[in-house]
Amino acid sequence: MSAAPGSKGKVLLAYSGGLDTSCILVWLIEQGYEVLAYMANVGQEEDFEAAREKALKVGASKVFIEDLRRELVEELVIPTIQANAVYEAVYLLGTSVARPVIARSQVAIAQREGCTHVSHGCTGKGNDQVRFELAYYALDPKLKVIAPWRIPEFYHRFPGRNALLAYAAEKDVPVSQTPSKPWSTDENLFHISYEAGILEDPNVTPPRDMWKLTVDPEDAPNTPERITISFKAGKPVRVTNEADGTDVSDPLDLFLYLNAVARRNGVGRIDIVENRFIGIKSRGCYETPGGTVLRAAHIDLEGLVLDREVRAYRDEHITPVFGKILYNGLYFSPEGDLITKMVPLTQVNVNGSVRVKLYKGTLSVEGRWSETETLYDMEQSSMDVQGDFEPTDSDGFIKIQSIRLKKWGATFQQQQQQQQQK
Repeated sequence: MSAAPGSKGKVLLAYSGGLDTSCILVWLIEQGYEVLAYMANVGQEEDFEAAREKALKVGASKVFIEDLRRELVEELVIPTIQANAVYEAVYLLGTSVARPVIARSQVAIAQREGCTHVSHGCTGKGNDQVRFELAYYALDPKLKVIAPWRIPEFYHRFPGRNALLAYAAEKDVPVSQTPSKPWSTDENLFHISYEAGILEDPNVTPPRDMWKLTVDPEDAPNTPERITISFKAGKPVRVTNEADGTDVSDPLDLFLYLNAVARRNGVGRIDIVENRFIGIKSRGCYETPGGTVLRAAHIDLEGLVLDREVRAYRDEHITPVFGKILYNGLYFSPEGDLITKMVPLTQVNVNGSVRVKLYKGTLSVEGRWSETETLYDMEQSSMDVQGDFEPTDSDGFIKIQSIRLKKWGATFQQQQQQQQQK
């Protein structure tokens, strides 16, 4: 028996417009909640107005559509690039970086509208349920969370897509007639992910028509495309295209342009098996076109301008930790706050430009320079010019470095002799 609408309070639902969250919206109303729908524009290809109309049609009292693209780039994507953050050495955190801005905006709207609850459509086996809910609780500990896919009454009632379709038909929920593809996706301006369905077998090759963003490398142009990316304090500030003279400097426009260049050259695909935070291994395929180019250029420039020990410290203590914090949904945490404040300190001297070539799914750096940083000294490093480096200074350096090794070598030699005498 359904409860009276609104009798249990007001809930703000993170709404996608798809089958799952549309059914969740109706189900929440059925349970006695007033439901407000919230959509975040983080760069995904979506008909937001059609989704708004659908949410209102199926019972939402209000619909909020927030454009978060700029803050996603400036607050999450760029710091992730500055930190060279990555998860398990290969995953560029495309889904993870969007969750903090989405959750923060949802909480802000919930507070403004006097909501008692927030809700989402994340599965009970994935990372996103953790990312969203930890953010909710950190940003407003008093908010209550409704996670339908962890409520037995819900997931027993809707064990699969057919049950959801039947419920949608019963409740007059509009459903797209487009055949469901045998995988699920999550998209933002940084990347798109593909998982589940046929991809759950880690030995199944993704079909060519699965990849949405990038041209198949085999079909990419036969002529390389060359761009120059300039950085200031580790932030990308300008991209120029050698061929057509394109020159972009606005942070959001710059990132969107890098996406376009990388997409048409087939750059940014990976296919991996990763370890989810909750302990399950998962196969995922990802396209991160602009992010792949930007990260490679940034890493290369650091080789030219960043102090050795600063870089080593950052690589050991900041890069992996920041990646793990983002992946595990701990951006809004004491350690998340600390690490985000540390990243800019490592980037003060990351100033300069990198020339990049993109060609049939690959990218390579063809040169780099800095007009302000002077750690690299051509004469000092040259094999043909002595410069101000005195080769005999290396003699003392090697002697100091060899002290412990001589001790170790003598001990090892003695042990070998004792073994031979037995």
